[in-house]
Amino acid sequence: FFPQVDSANTGRVLASDAAVFLKKSGLTDLVLGKIWDLADTDGKGILNKQEFFVALRLVACAQNGLDVSLSSLNLPVPPPRFTDTSSPLLLSGAASADVPWAVKLEDKAKYDAIFDSLNPVNGLLSGDKVKPVLLNSKLPVDILGRVWELSDIDRDGMLDRDEFAVAMFLVYCALEKEPVPMSLPAALVPPSKRKPVSVPGATPLIPSSLSAKESHQSLPPVGVLAAKTPLTQ
Repeated sequence: FFPQVDSANTGRVLASDAAVFLKKSGLTDLVLGKIWDLADTDGKGILNKQEFFVALRLVACAQNGLDVSLSSLNLPVPPPRFTDTSSPLLLSGAASADVPWAVKLEDKAKYDAIFDSLNPVNGLLSGDKVKPVLLNSKLPVDILGRVWELSDIDRDGMLDRDEFAVAMFLVYCALEKEPVPMSLPAALVPPSKRKPVSVPGATPLIPSSLSAKESHQSLPPVGVLAAKTPLTQ
């Protein structure tokens, strides 16, 4: 990965190049901001090879549901996954029609029954109606927040029948002690959502025209401010 971002072979990676590359992980700006903070230890807006490796390792941790912290660096994780940001779906891999949906038919029927029992309006459930079901699982609030974020695929603050099935699937995975991913795997994207969508935040984080000098003076990239504020569920 390093030669991809350090094409000039300088032995270091500028903030702008790193931001554009790390964005291909499909992780949220909030998570990437935290990763940048930990990797760019002295806040100089440039990563050397070793610091870049730290960033990659933290991306892998986040993609596998582990904590983004220095204590996770020694945990065994598969290598990080990066997708081409020019592809229409940024959801960790192209969710093409030939990937079978991870939600099984018999489970979908169960989730649909719960969905209907919550009195959806125009085929949609508001957060207020879904919240008691999520809280009922007794899972930690930060996990439930992530479940909501991943299942509200079109970011409209409501869940339709398929999005609700994704939420239920993730809740049951978490109850089985499986880590909830940081970005939605391609196999979990409902077939009804697998059309070219513009994923919010798919634009590069900082203009690539920024010179090293400017990016050094401005804030570190990747929405670091967001990483400093607690996530409100």
